[in-house]
Amino acid sequence: MLAPAPVAVVADTPRAGLLLKPLRLQILAEAREPQSAAAIAARLGLPRQKVNYHVRELARAGFLRRAGRRQKRGLTEQKYVVTAQAFLLGGGVLGPMSADTAGSGDKMTAAYLMVLAAQMQREASGAWREAHAAGKRLPVLSLDAEVHFATSAARARFAQALTDSITKAVAEHATPGRGAARPYRLVLGCYPIPTQDA
Repeated sequence: MLAPAPVAVVADTPRAGLLLKPLRLQILAEAREPQSAAAIAARLGLPRQKVNYHVRELARAGFLRRAGRRQKRGLTEQKYVVTAQAFLLGGGVLGPMSADTAGSGDKMTAAYLMVLAAQMQREASGAWREAHAAGKRLPVLSLDAEVHFATSAARARFAQALTDSITKAVAEHATPGRGAARPYRLVLGCYPIPTQDA
């Protein structure tokens, strides 16, 4: 059986609308392992017909796929499994209300950082889809670190040292200009980790 993808990007508004219903999210969570609509209904304490309707809609939209059958009391039950272990909403789902770095204001604000993160998600997911369609692996670099600062002065020194190091690395290794070389975007953000999930 084909394993679910680690992540899938939902890039169009109609599919996002199908996904963003609490019951459908519960069904997807239950279907991380192959399950029938009847089994999901029993776990959620809901009528089988109601869950079956939503399972069919999720399968039609590509969020679930068939994952074998099983015989139960003389009946054949169709099992379904999620197509991805996690779903992300693409940056363009909100159409004209999507985040855009142009006109986002002061680059030293949390708002600009969030808009930049949305741009990174939009561009990275687009490049990933292109590479996947071509049967290629997307060359990326990811770095994630949790750092602690005793004072705001220590945080400022860290920011300056990091800026200096990145500026030097770009100058030494990147091809200048917009010639034939493929462009890459380097995004770096540093923010306080929230005390609770947003």
